[in-house]
Amino acid sequence: QVQLVESGGGLVQPGGSLRLSCVASGFAFNTYSMYWVRQHPGKGLEWVAGINSGGDTIYSIESAKGRFTISRDNARNTLYLQMNSLRSEDTAMYYCAKDRASGSGSFNYDYRGQGTQVTVSS
Repeated sequence: QVQLVESGGGLVQPGGSLRLSCVASGFAFNTYSMYWVRQHPGKGLEWVAGINSGGDTIYSIESAKGRFTISRDNARNTLYLQMNSLRSEDTAMYYCAKDRASGSGSFNYDYRGQGTQVTVSS
């Protein structure tokens, strides 16, 4: 079965960095676009970044441009989100998500991991 396991979250001071990882299994990782989404406390899900199967970024939320970088290692079935210059408003639960269909990015996901908490605070 499909499994997505995130890690790398934690408490960091404003201006700091974190690298999130998501290890995928149970499907042909190298044929699917993948996404990072986040949920602020008490709010709905928000798309953060997307990457196609070949490793090209297909989406980045405006507030994260120049600060966050999405990448993937298809040989390791792993998705990454490098987050620099973190701000308090980046505090959220971060999830990786698998596109519903292989091939092009549809921005519809069918599986999501359990999430990793990122807290930015001094």
